[in-house]
Amino acid sequence: MELAEALVNGGPIPAQYPEDALHIALASTNRMNYLLTWNFRHINNARMKSDVMRVVAGFGCECPVICMPEELLEI
Repeated sequence: MELAEALVNGGPIPAQYPEDALHIALASTNRMNYLLTWNFRHINNARMKSDVMRVVAGFGCECPVICMPEELLEI
């Protein structure tokens, strides 16, 4: 919960979308390799990813690779 709060309070995730911060925090603290999402507004957003990674790293966690499910498909 602390990481999710940090992603919102002074972090890159807007306060009206705390579930997006929780999604990132749960994936990070549970050491997921990937966080799959179609949420391009607040999670899989090139302008926000570096800020998300910075906040996550500040909590001693590694941010999972944030990407669309299609990016993991073998073609």
